[in-house]
Amino acid sequence: MFIEIDEGSGYCFGVTTAINKAEEELAAGGLLYCLGDIVHNGSECERLRERGLITIDHEAFSRLPVGSRVLLRAHGEPPATYATAMQRGIELVDATCPVVLQLQRRIRRVYEEPGHPQIVIYGKPGHAEVLGLVGQTEGTAIVIEQASEAEDVLDFARDICLFSQTTKPLEGFREVVEYISRRIHGGAGFRYFDTICRQVANRLPHVRSFASRHDVVVFVCGLKSSNGRVLFEACRQINPATYMADSPSALRPEWFRAAGSVGICGATSTPKWLMEACREAIYAMTQ
Repeated sequence: MFIEIDEGSGYCFGVTTAINKAEEELAAGGLLYCLGDIVHNGSECERLRERGLITIDHEAFSRLPVGSRVLLRAHGEPPATYATAMQRGIELVDATCPVVLQLQRRIRRVYEEPGHPQIVIYGKPGHAEVLGLVGQTEGTAIVIEQASEAEDVLDFARDICLFSQTTKPLEGFREVVEYISRRIHGGAGFRYFDTICRQVANRLPHVRSFASRHDVVVFVCGLKSSNGRVLFEACRQINPATYMADSPSALRPEWFRAAGSVGICGATSTPKWLMEACREAIYAMTQ
């Protein structure tokens, strides 16, 4: 059996930077907390936990003693998190992705404009990055995940300004743009900013091509990965014999019984070492 690991899969720049910062801080010694899972991949979170990284939520963050070190992951945080850190004397290790940071600043500038246009974010409600983006608007931004949702939550007679979560698909963003463009009226203005990370967006056509070259595709990612779900579905549309696995233990021998070739790919939150471990597991169960 031929097994190929997709060279284009694996960590994006922002996740790589966050992981490297965590490892550097842990190597320096002392306690290091991380506000939320550093990456939406349970296996990688466990690896870093074993090295000493302590994952906490916002409630625990607000109770940390003075001088605590806390890593902010690539997803970014709302202004309230920085205010809490300053009030409590917490040292922040800020690993916010530069693309996300730039997006936060753009949203904040629009929010501070006179007249307060309706700020809309095309994204997944409750997603860590989206929470940080909404925080730039004092919680007033409107989040939609489907174009049709705009009908019930927007006033098309008022100015609208649209942004996107950095990891959402371009196709979906364009659908939202077209939907709002057809309905805006009464002299209202509509501005939209394509803020999707191209390192992520360009993976869609790539994984589709990759999936078409193999009998079976194993998509390796954490079950909480939003980006992973989008890429997995893109693979499955091209190749119905596409399966998701968050670890080697999730693999099933029956997936590979009639396969001459297997492709292994993953999300922007999937470490290469995990894809390699899945490859070795497939070899072991098909010998």
